[in-house]
Amino acid sequence: MRILVVLPRFPYPLEKGDKLRAYHQVRYLSRNHEVYLFCVSHQSVGDEQLRALEPYCKGIKVVHLNRWVCYKNTIRNYFFAKSLQLGYWDSGKSRRAYRAYESEVKPDVVYNQMVRTMPLVARSQVPKVMDFQDALSMNTERRMESTRPGPWRYLLHYEFKMLRSSEYNAFKIFNGLTIISETDSQAVPHTKNGYIDIVPNGVDTEYYSPVDEPKLYDIIFCGNMQYQPNVDAAQFLVNEVLPLVKNAIGPIKVLLAGAEPTFAVRRLTSDDVTVTGWVDDMRKCYAQSKVFVAPMRIGSGLQNKLLEAMSMQLPCITTSLANASLGAIDGSEVLVANDSQTIADAIVNLLSNESQRMALAKAGHEFVLRNYNWDVVGAKLEQILINAANQ
Repeated sequence: MRILVVLPRFPYPLEKGDKLRAYHQVRYLSRNHEVYLFCVSHQSVGDEQLRALEPYCKGIKVVHLNRWVCYKNTIRNYFFAKSLQLGYWDSGKSRRAYRAYESEVKPDVVYNQMVRTMPLVARSQVPKVMDFQDALSMNTERRMESTRPGPWRYLLHYEFKMLRSSEYNAFKIFNGLTIISETDSQAVPHTKNGYIDIVPNGVDTEYYSPVDEPKLYDIIFCGNMQYQPNVDAAQFLVNEVLPLVKNAIGPIKVLLAGAEPTFAVRRLTSDDVTVTGWVDDMRKCYAQSKVFVAPMRIGSGLQNKLLEAMSMQLPCITTSLANASLGAIDGSEVLVANDSQTIADAIVNLLSNESQRMALAKAGHEFVLRNYNWDVVGAKLEQILINAANQ
């Protein structure tokens, strides 16, 4: 079967959740099928990036989008009451390039990621499956609710409404729809949202396996530090949770690791807090830390960082918002806490009790091995695409 995968970003390097998901899905699908990749990119894609995907793709087409054109299309979409994100990732150039590439490839099925790519494939007559990934409208709504009144909150409210409309329209366009979790599925605004197939992320449990390293840090939080939910979580952890922990047990070391830290994240650096920026091998950061804390208050979807940390056999603390998609058992596989005091108490308890730390880490590791294997979730996606192609 020929599968044409359409992405809003080139899926390498793996510093963002959507890239990681796409990369592993392409890699799995290439085992039994011919995979062709079409993606738009606002950045140049170098030879090293192309080489990372070439073993899994029969063909790769990258369309570079000029940012000024993207900004113009974003403004255009505002005046036509359409999603700003869809405008930013859309252009006449990319639509023409997509049509030409589809005609060249002659795919049996098209698989595109996120509503951002909908304008590219909407008029295609080829059977199509779209991966919502997560409920972007819910993500935007949560960001809006945590933003003070003003122009930015107004724009977030506008985008929330437009994304809901785009998510609703997807049911008319696609032969199949997938999403990362049941929680995100229920947030999609359609009476048929129960028919969206749940395809979670996986984790490479061989790559992210336990490693014995000296523990240099008490707490680690990681992720793309330009992504607003991660920025919010980092600030919350350092400004509100860390003082409570220090009052209870004294000075501790915190590691904030991940690509593209904003100024707001970089300014959290102190004697107690290390901000790394891009890390070539995140496994070392995990292995050098005692406890992983993901205090997510906004955002949506399944947190890949939690899967990686649990696979590395770190005890994990997170919020009910993040665990709703993860589905781990509170108290045995993960600790769930939602406010600064209960998160601080959970950290103190784990740092003060090595046996509890080890038991939680072992149970979390086994949970990931059972539920988040790329082979299992890849096989489910493969069958969804086969069903769509045969409709």
